[in-house]
Amino acid sequence: MTSEESVRETGRETGEGTGVETTTMDPGNAVVQLCARGMAAEAGGRTEEARGLFLTAWEAATDDYEACVAAHYLARHQRTPRETLHWNRECLTRADRVGDERVRPFYASLHGAMGRAHLDLGDVEEARTHFASAARHLSDVPPGQYRDWVRLSVARGLRAVGGGDGGDGTEADPVHVLLVRLCARADLDALSLLLPVWAGSLGTAEDEEAVTTALRMLHAERRLPDAEQAALSEAIGARSA
Repeated sequence: MTSEESVRETGRETGEGTGVETTTMDPGNAVVQLCARGMAAEAGGRTEEARGLFLTAWEAATDDYEACVAAHYLARHQRTPRETLHWNRECLTRADRVGDERVRPFYASLHGAMGRAHLDLGDVEEARTHFASAARHLSDVPPGQYRDWVRLSVARGLRAVGGGDGGDGTEADPVHVLLVRLCARADLDALSLLLPVWAGSLGTAEDEEAVTTALRMLHAERRLPDAEQAALSEAIGARSA
């Protein structure tokens, strides 16, 4: 990967570099270059080298924007959940201080990271608050694979705190039970219809209706084994109650 490719990849990971001209990272920025080198080290499995580069980027930051970018990567290389929370909070604080269009695409990811950090510490209510904030900021992320990835991460967080579609994603959720069975049989046709809308659901009325519609479409085909067809009926019934 060239240095310019690394910078573009750094931009994608933090919500930039996705075709929004006002938020494209400057490849000549020293902090961005250090973070790009850190990502290359990550990709090569050189974790300690990556952590050192991200720490150097933090120390080299000359403003809140650069500090926000460096803190984002430092948070991923902490040894305890509390240290991870500290750096995620620092990143969010710096983004708030910047307060302009450069950081708008960051917030979905930043709140998602805060949610995961709180969840790792057992603070479900704080986690729920941040995952909900992340969901509200998703529209600020330019369309593309990066936003799809962030959406899946946020939806997973909401399920973990009981705030997303279909409950908490455990075996108590009829849709989850059905998906496990479909995965066991590697029914790719059924999974391609149901899994994307379920995994990406943020619990909104629109998202819930998309899941229910997929369930009804699959049910109408009447091609699944009896046990799975019954599970389909149960899932539809539970969502219609």
